[in-house]
Amino acid sequence: MRTEEQIIQFLQTRHSGGGRAGGGRFGNRMAVGIGDDAAVFRASRGSDWVVSTDQFIEGQHFIADCHPPEVVGYKSLARAASDLAAMGAAPFCYLLNLALPRSRTGAWLDGFARGLARASRQFGLRLAGGDTSHGKTIGIGITVVGSAAHGTALTRSGARVGELLYVTGTLGHAALGLELVLRGVHGSRGAMPLLQRHYFPEPRLAVGEWLAARRLPTAMIDISDGFAKDLHRLCAASKVGAVVWEGKLPQFGIPAAWSRLRLKSLELALHGGEDYELLFTVPWRRRTRIPSRIAGVPVHCIGLVRSEGRIQLEGFTGRTRPLSARGWEHFRSGRS
Repeated sequence: MRTEEQIIQFLQTRHSGGGRAGGGRFGNRMAVGIGDDAAVFRASRGSDWVVSTDQFIEGQHFIADCHPPEVVGYKSLARAASDLAAMGAAPFCYLLNLALPRSRTGAWLDGFARGLARASRQFGLRLAGGDTSHGKTIGIGITVVGSAAHGTALTRSGARVGELLYVTGTLGHAALGLELVLRGVHGSRGAMPLLQRHYFPEPRLAVGEWLAARRLPTAMIDISDGFAKDLHRLCAASKVGAVVWEGKLPQFGIPAAWSRLRLKSLELALHGGEDYELLFTVPWRRRTRIPSRIAGVPVHCIGLVRSEGRIQLEGFTGRTRPLSARGWEHFRSGRS
């Protein structure tokens, strides 16, 4: 069985050959294609279009009987918008494809629309069209469109040896919320504050735009499937390795009242996923230009880019161990 990366590579090899496979008349306008967070198309008058698409599937990405419809609506757009943040693009509009069972076309759809509208206002994305269909389960597909000044859109492939690794916000909060849902305790007293990042993630659009406008990062990716897994993706695209300093990693602290769950904040931070924070690399000489906060969001220096292909975690004592690419895997049953 192929993994998500193997499926993408398979399709890429079948559609990246010579001849007319590059897109006919407009193929030369594609500056960034398959393999990054979004595609980039050269436009006129000094700007580029940045386009990405995302799926949100019942039973795979959310549980309809556990996740409120407002959450599903909001989160479906937030996930897609995060790809624009990863490229440093300004949001413009989106297209919605929606498949629903008949039982979900009443009150459930009302709640979904409220959540979608909330996200649309918050992220500055306007609904431009789409398609609807009947389905046995809920299926949501969203295509987002943004813009960037010509040549400023960031990719995963520019990291170089000796550069510093940075991450925004806090890691592991969203994964803790997911654990509460999966364990059936999300309705417990005091659970709601812990569910907020899982229910209503905040793609770092303003941070991405700020960084891209100043051309500070050499590579960037959003953290969707887990910090470690997305770090591996960035390093693979840039053909580098990395070391992460455990003591600098911004972990979300698990409240003592929930210690009975026996969860480890470091594991959630490294492998939990759905944080939608930004992970980026910056040359050493530019480090003084990275503030401790951008658009109100904390920014942390958490590691170093290395030449060898290994990706390691350095503990408090200075000892290192391999940092595996564990995280969310779409083509496994359950969490990986």
